[in-house]
Amino acid sequence: MTYEEESLKQHREHKGKLEISSKVSLENMADLSTHYTPGVAEPCRVIAKDPEEAYNLTPKGNMVAVITDGSAVLGLGNIGGLAGFPVMEGKSLLFKKFAGIDAIPICLGTQDTEEIIRTVLNISPQFGGINLEDISAPRCFEIEKRLDSELSIPVFHDDQHGTAIVVLAGLINAFKVLPRSNPKIVISGAGAAGVAITKLLYKYGFHHIVVCDSSGALRGGRERMNESKDDLVKLVGGHDGSLADVLVSADVFIGISAPGIVSKDMVSTMAKDPIVFAMSNPDPEITYEDAKAAGAKIIATGRSDYPNQVNNALAFPGVFRGALDNRVSSITDDMKIAAAEALANLITEPTADKIIPSIFDEGVMEAVAGAIK
Repeated sequence: MTYEEESLKQHREHKGKLEISSKVSLENMADLSTHYTPGVAEPCRVIAKDPEEAYNLTPKGNMVAVITDGSAVLGLGNIGGLAGFPVMEGKSLLFKKFAGIDAIPICLGTQDTEEIIRTVLNISPQFGGINLEDISAPRCFEIEKRLDSELSIPVFHDDQHGTAIVVLAGLINAFKVLPRSNPKIVISGAGAAGVAITKLLYKYGFHHIVVCDSSGALRGGRERMNESKDDLVKLVGGHDGSLADVLVSADVFIGISAPGIVSKDMVSTMAKDPIVFAMSNPDPEITYEDAKAAGAKIIATGRSDYPNQVNNALAFPGVFRGALDNRVSSITDDMKIAAAEALANLITEPTADKIIPSIFDEGVMEAVAGAIK
């Protein structure tokens, strides 16, 4: 039985993965009168007088909303909020398992930017943080930016920043194994993850970056550009040519785009001992085997059946644990870099096959959480 078949079987058997359980007993009339009416009126009065008391009298301080419009779900594309529900459940499961956070899936029935922003603002009072999930680019940038500016709780689009944190952690260790001076980094993919990775790498100090989409290298005035791509060109500069053209002499390839777009011949034109992060999932830009055969010395993928899995579950549980515990109102680039460095430092002696921790390694969540303050 495949993982897909087993997943469908278990979802059907359990009718999903989540349930709500009680922290208190409800066995008699005294319990009922304490936890519901009339007793519950008193915590309500206290919160009405001082909204900060919600952190002491409700689950707010440990509760995150996992919000999607279903417009960019995994490799499935725009399948809508309801069809994305099992993914949001899975995300909530990871929050609980790895950080002890109560996460509530919210699958929206709209993909209108203004409606999404208004809805999240209206439901936000009960939550300690907002995790945006599987919302397509470029709308996701405006949604996150607006919510972050208007809310006093952290807003984090995991598809962007969780991925960027783990990629940076992997690169930090990759360059410990294969030191480079001013490495040329080619990024394939200018969507949510590609934009965030580019910006975080640049902030960290990697400035020789070429970004490509399906039409080739980004540059000003090119067809199929948009505001977020124009912003990347302003940041790292524009370039001419196809992906194959710009990969020549590149030290690093980072793919968050589409399967099968990089050949062995393309890898062979890169600099000596290239580093390849082929993260399209489940089918990468180039297979692990082909990249290795073409001369790649360090290879990372989005898959768990090969070394160096780039899994944003290494980041988001700890990011929110730290943000909630320290009452962080906004997650900054400096915090993301600190989280990446903390992840990288968990591996004391990096090797080509071990530049990124496993999500099951001891201390991962705690290390990331400690960086968010």
